[in-house]
Amino acid sequence: MLSRLAEERATGVLTRDRGVLYLVEGQVVHAESPATPGLDVLLTSRGALGSEGWWEAVSEAGAERRVGRFLVDSGRLTAGALELCHLGALYDAAFFTLGASSGPARFRYGVAHWIGPVRPVSVDAVERETLRRRALLHRIWPDPDTDTAELVRTGGAVDVALPPRQRTVLDQVDGERTAADISQVLGRPGFHTLVDVRRLAAAGIVTTRARAVGPRTPETTAPPVSPVSPAPPASPATAQAAQAIQAVQVMQAAQASADPDVALLRRLRDALEAL
Repeated sequence: MLSRLAEERATGVLTRDRGVLYLVEGQVVHAESPATPGLDVLLTSRGALGSEGWWEAVSEAGAERRVGRFLVDSGRLTAGALELCHLGALYDAAFFTLGASSGPARFRYGVAHWIGPVRPVSVDAVERETLRRRALLHRIWPDPDTDTAELVRTGGAVDVALPPRQRTVLDQVDGERTAADISQVLGRPGFHTLVDVRRLAAAGIVTTRARAVGPRTPETTAPPVSPVSPAPPASPATAQAAQAIQAVQVMQAAQASADPDVALLRRLRDALEAL
């Protein structure tokens, strides 16, 4: 659908479950998603623009759809700073908008966003960047559940050399927040948070709350234990096989990450030495 809209040089808004894309003459000019902070949060949380300056621009130029132009003309932002921040927010929101969706996509012709023109991006460029980001996340940690589920700490050891950005994300993991929640709290692009969360998951430091709790097995389904014939103790060969399986699992996790953390490599080393 997006490719068809680009071919017909359509103007309007494409709506999906996880966000919207605004098009002008077949090019993407703006994107928004609840999974990542908007341009206003990214600008104000990092000190590039005061909140009062943002809301003044919306009040003065929103009806004319010239908020971006107003910020530059009033001297609150340089044209380069606005363009850089806007492109970052656009690609970030487009990544979530174009993700897997269970609902239909809808397009409303003629709808424009109040931010106004900043810098259009081709549909091909947006699609390429979205695919590149998906591939990067898969290389880091192939389980996508950490992207949307409530996150908990596993209790595993945290390496002292954990990068500051990952440690900041880890500090927000409380068993209730999702990656999107953490992005909003930190005022950080959603995709950057996903990268840090997946690296923490690959290191065995973070997992989903559902996986940490695990499914409960009803007592009635538990197999009866025979007091006459207890299970024999595991043989040395069986124990070695279990250790080998553990080592392989850790190795697979390391291979899934393009840049495995030191803690993960240490776990791999320990598992191999146990053999």
